Amino acid sequence: MTKKVADLLVDVLADAGVRRIYGVVGDSLNGITDSIRKKKNIDWVHVRNEETGAFAAGAEAHLTGTLAVCAGSCGPGNMHLINGLYDCQRNRVPVLAIAAHIPSREIGSGYFQETDPKHIFAQCSHYCELVSDPEQMPRVLETAIQTAISKRGVSVIVLPGDVALKDAVQGPRVRFHEPKSSVCPSDEELNVLAELLNRAEKVTILGGAGCAGAHAELIEVAGKLQAPIVHALRGKEFIEYDNPFDVGLTGLLGFSSGYHAMMNCEVLLMLGTDFPYRDFYPKDATTVQIDVRGEHLGRRSKLDFGFIGDTKTTLRALLPKLEQNAHQQHLKDSVEHYRKTRKGLDDLATGNSNKAPIHPQYVARVIDKLAADDAIFSCDVGTPVIWSARYLTMNGKRRLLGSFNHGSMANAMPQAIGAQAAYPGRQVISLSGDGGFSMLMGDVITLKQQKLPVKVIIFKNESLAFVELEQKASGFLEFATDLQSPDFAKIAEGAGLLGLTARTPDQVEPMIAQALKHDGPAVVEVFVSRQELAMPPTITLEQAKGFSLFMLKAVLNGRGDEIIDLARVNLLR
Repeated sequence: MTKKVADLLVDVLADAGVRRIYGVVGDSLNGITDSIRKKKNIDWVHVRNEETGAFAAGAEAHLTGTLAVCAGSCGPGNMHLINGLYDCQRNRVPVLAIAAHIPSREIGSGYFQETDPKHIFAQCSHYCELVSDPEQMPRVLETAIQTAISKRGVSVIVLPGDVALKDAVQGPRVRFHEPKSSVCPSDEELNVLAELLNRAEKVTILGGAGCAGAHAELIEVAGKLQAPIVHALRGKEFIEYDNPFDVGLTGLLGFSSGYHAMMNCEVLLMLGTDFPYRDFYPKDATTVQIDVRGEHLGRRSKLDFGFIGDTKTTLRALLPKLEQNAHQQHLKDSVEHYRKTRKGLDDLATGNSNKAPIHPQYVARVIDKLAADDAIFSCDVGTPVIWSARYLTMNGKRRLLGSFNHGSMANAMPQAIGAQAAYPGRQVISLSGDGGFSMLMGDVITLKQQKLPVKVIIFKNESLAFVELEQKASGFLEFATDLQSPDFAKIAEGAGLLGLTARTPDQVEPMIAQALKHDGPAVVEVFVSRQELAMPPTITLEQAKGFSLFMLKAVLNGRGDEIIDLARVNLLR
């Protein structure tokens, strides 16, 4: 039997190590899905929205470090992929998207469901190419795969449905290998860096996702420099554990201790991070940045020294050149500040009564306590990401997923789908907001249909709570943030999942424990306080003015009860 282009595509993907494709079937994808059906060397993960499929593929790529694939049919199917692919691209994970297209003879005619995929995906991919002739395959596909793997991002193959059904001309050409190259500054550059660090008494390290795989080297360098280590959120899973130099996060989600350690240093050493918030960088410190991507150097703050190198290789080469720093006060002060800050945060995570409200910090702490040692967590953008950042404990085996760069709502459950599909034997927990969950709620059905035992914990405050906080901080009365959320537990039950509800603090731990023990997918909705304040590490004068203005407006508009509620929830615990 003659091999079709669709058959060739499936074979090349299987040879590249792809084990599943996330998507929604459609007529323009029929050639590919029929090939998957017959060959059975790749699984089709049937999601209910292509956006979910892209998020799921991104989660799999993040956790495995290998290529993951999603697909969308022509027109609207392609369009649904875009948000998830933006997240993959900004998280720098290797994902291939198969964007099916209208019949090739109709391109440019305004045909039914016609779009221009090459333009649509241009800004969220490193490579996007139309396959209009069988002779382009598999070369275009192999180039797309190599680009996604080597550049750590998204590639897109645009394939008209009729071209997928044509006879293939040639077979696979490339064997795929994950690049394991190392990048290090020159010896001359390392000498300059070592001299600078050896002279400094107060060094603070800011680490990010680029510290993955370099934990031992990072700790050894911090010991030499007597440097507290602050981490960006994407670096939490790689830096936080077994770290006596840890002083927490900085940024909008972070701790005052991380902010303090950065603002009081002489030298800030940035390792594998593109931390975006300029207001949280020290103004007077000497700033050094090491990143494997030269285009990231100096993007966020003033930069005195920039070096191109991966964290592990660079620190290994730097270590022999470093002298032991005899000045320990900066580290001691920073660690003590963190201890006090950590205690203050832990004191907020209480729930020892049978009366509402339930503090969301307590819910996150219970999840952290009950979760498996190798659990995989995903968290929605908004307040769930705050509680995840502050209360989930990483230990070197746990993993943490989120839309930390793109900042998209509704990411948590879709990412949990990809995590559970890739690791069926591990515990996967989604920390969802009621806003984020309801946005892609249809894919709760996917958990049942695909037999994915994901546990979804919904922080139900019936509002877009983080947006409300932003409005208040800017002096606005909250507007259009109310959510008339349904009974999510009953919806889960209707979909064939275990559905549970916690309305008072004493119900939280039993309900979450029951869900985690359940042999199958489960949803737990927890009614948490709407008025919980999530204070950033520092408050600007503008924010203080804005919040004061909000309180004045609230009183003048007859909404003074909101101020009383704020005080009751946050002060009268």
